[in-house]
Amino acid sequence: MPTSTPGHVVTTVHSTQTVTVEIDGEVVARSTRPVVLYETGLPIRYYLPPEDVDLTRFEPTDTHTTCPFKGEASYWSYLGGADSAPRPDVAWEYPKPIESVPDIAGHLCFYDSVARVTIEGEPPAQPA
Repeated sequence: MPTSTPGHVVTTVHSTQTVTVEIDGEVVARSTRPVVLYETGLPIRYYLPPEDVDLTRFEPTDTHTTCPFKGEASYWSYLGGADSAPRPDVAWEYPKPIESVPDIAGHLCFYDSVARVTIEGEPPAQPA
């Protein structure tokens, strides 16, 4: 569903691509049902259903930011693993996004500067 202002467009589309998320070589999420978000000026983002994320490896933080195109984001920190240190605010979600992007509600998205996000399969077409 697209939302836009002059020069800025946000659209989402459901995908069947396989998205794997690793932090320090450990798989922390894998999904075949991501919501793909296209936003003007930003890289494509993959929002994963919480059921496809190992939430035992994360904890919510007090960090919140606001995006005028998506709403208020809440953040999650990685608790660390056998060979990895904890990392703050590595993922975010929009628990109650604005009406124009309801598909991302409660789905998690990971910073690719911290996590290795691997995508398999053909990307869905970006809605016009």
